[in-house]
Amino acid sequence: MAILAFDHSGLSERLYPFAETRDVLDIRMGILTLREKWERLLQGLSNDPSQSDPLNLPANTLPSRELADLILTGKFQGWSIAPTLQKIEYPWHISEFNDFSLRDDFEIVSRNRISEVIPETVQVVRSTRVFIEEGAIMGHCVLNAETGPIYIGKNARIMEGAHIRGPFALCEGAVVKMGAKIYGATTVGPYSVVGGEIKNSVIFGYSNKAHDGYLGDSVIGEWCNLGAGTTNSNVSNTAGNVSVWSPISRGYVVAGNKCGLFMGDYSRCAINTCFNTGTVVGVSCNVFGEGLSPKHIPHFSWGMKQPVKYEFEKAIRDIANWKKMKNQSLTESEIQQLKIIFDRT
Repeated sequence: MAILAFDHSGLSERLYPFAETRDVLDIRMGILTLREKWERLLQGLSNDPSQSDPLNLPANTLPSRELADLILTGKFQGWSIAPTLQKIEYPWHISEFNDFSLRDDFEIVSRNRISEVIPETVQVVRSTRVFIEEGAIMGHCVLNAETGPIYIGKNARIMEGAHIRGPFALCEGAVVKMGAKIYGATTVGPYSVVGGEIKNSVIFGYSNKAHDGYLGDSVIGEWCNLGAGTTNSNVSNTAGNVSVWSPISRGYVVAGNKCGLFMGDYSRCAINTCFNTGTVVGVSCNVFGEGLSPKHIPHFSWGMKQPVKYEFEKAIRDIANWKKMKNQSLTESEIQQLKIIFDRT
């Protein structure tokens, strides 16, 4: 039987700020995290790197049923025989590849399973491409799966007046508020709350974008909060390429002509914050101020134009308060991890 080992070399900087606070395999794309996808796709495959001659795979490899089949049948010998396979080289690839991941994950999680019944008050297009888990609540909303599948997780809720176009995933315990307008390809991670207008974005989990405002072509980490009216730009006024700050290059990298906001874990912003095209916000930032944001807001920033450093004890207190709002608590290991990031910022 093949043995699989994941290589994490250089990925913390490459996938900044999201790999600062989690293993790359715990990044969420589509419906599942990368780790959850591999576990489902490669059931029964050993992943013990201590065994001889493991199959080494970069941890930022985009999981797919195609690649899993090559691995399970022993046909995968390297990237040269699978040129169409992708790696998540930069944080904007998380939203860029989310359409593919949503469609692939939908087949994985719904295979040989029966969806819960769609409520009568829900207006639905292509009901065969909608999968609802146990405990989900929805009514008087619109689900259009013509453009891609729609997955509604366990105990999730869609309030009345929401309009959703696939591909889309609402993970366990997450909420879509009244009147929301959500376009694919969008993932709302576990226990997140969303409202307003969202397009082609990934929210990892436990975060809030609960009010009006636009979020597009963006990735939001865990335990983030976007104040009411917050909006990001995802296209330059020149319609040209967007450059995004990246520590791997010690500068800016061209990310294409559509690129939004990339916000690290535990960060939040004030009401009516305007994020510039291709903005990167680090871990545990409190973003506020007039006008468009800078393109890069470092870890533990207090403010945005001329930020000072967030006091560590105050940051920990505030994070703990946000966690209490979702009946969670800050662990000692999380505090230690944040202290490491704080000390080198």
